Amino acid sequence: MSTDVLITHEPVINKQRAITANRLVVHATSVPLALQEIDALREHWPTTHPVFVSFGRLVPTQELLAWTPPENTLLEIPAPALQYPAVQTLVRELAARDVPLALSWHQPGTQWPAEAGCRFALTDARKFAAPGDAPGLPLAWGLSDLDAFAQALAQGYAGAAGWFFLRGVTPSRELAPSHAQIVHLLNLVRNDADITEIEGALKRDVSLPYKLLRYINSAGFGLMVEVQSFRHAVTILGREKLNKWLSLLLVSASRDAFAPAVMQAAIARGRMMEILGARFFDRGQLDNLFIAGAFSLLEVLLGTRMDVVLEQLALPEPVRDVLISGEGPYAPLMRLATASESFLPDTLRAQSEALGLTVQQVSEALVQAVHFADSLGMG
Repeated sequence: MSTDVLITHEPVINKQRAITANRLVVHATSVPLALQEIDALREHWPTTHPVFVSFGRLVPTQELLAWTPPENTLLEIPAPALQYPAVQTLVRELAARDVPLALSWHQPGTQWPAEAGCRFALTDARKFAAPGDAPGLPLAWGLSDLDAFAQALAQGYAGAAGWFFLRGVTPSRELAPSHAQIVHLLNLVRNDADITEIEGALKRDVSLPYKLLRYINSAGFGLMVEVQSFRHAVTILGREKLNKWLSLLLVSASRDAFAPAVMQAAIARGRMMEILGARFFDRGQLDNLFIAGAFSLLEVLLGTRMDVVLEQLALPEPVRDVLISGEGPYAPLMRLATASESFLPDTLRAQSEALGLTVQQVSEALVQAVHFADSLGMG
């Protein structure tokens, strides 16, 4: 595996506000090194949604012809590289081999080979309000917030890539009754209430037991037997481990159209912190790291200020510290996880070095986390 390849990620969202793909940006000094890194990560590759692979600023090279992408992968060809005849030829040859392709940094007048299929075309919407003559399904990039997404759709884009959906929400000072019910349920579990009382709280909303069992029985959880009931889950998992999965009920409580995308981002943060946290914390704290990452977007998911939620929710002090003030023992891992959501890798690299982690460890944890969140089916 390469010693200097780092990966960042972002989701691709369609008109219906649902995740349609994951986008992984492989930051390397050459295409062969980027391909070597991807090959090393195949066992962790996301499989539920397609994966866009961008090589950042690199010009695609002939090594791509001898390489087989992981299943479910689309290769991005950057528009500036199409000025080179060799890249035009490469695109035709990749298309002839049925390699799925997408165009990045499209702008009006980009000369995509007419005989080569192009599934998606990403355009920097900060520079081009409308997609123009995009050769594939047009996607906006660089959007600032939710309002910008609405404007992009009105201009003819079919969706967007990026984290715009995390911005533009104004949190309220009150917790919705449906959310308060789940907070009550989580407090019962953390305070070691009787199973019968917890089951009663679960059944007040018929969707909650269904969601909980769906998450626990998902491919991401990896159980060898199917869990049939809450009591069965307690028997197999134990109360301490079950608390982590009950926390997903609060993360999934939002009815907002963008909630599935936010949920996947939150779960990926939590899983990445949990994986890397195993190098710094004992096993007993890993579930709390997951919960910290998963709860880090509660303001966006619930539309309620973080301090209002946490006033009513019993959580360990390190979790509260990182969620309220960005401080405490979990804070460095939270900063690293959120840095993986930047298009450029500089901050992620700096956070990795500050923790003494190699880029291989960070990239592997990121791809595992995206795979895990993808597999839960949070939509």
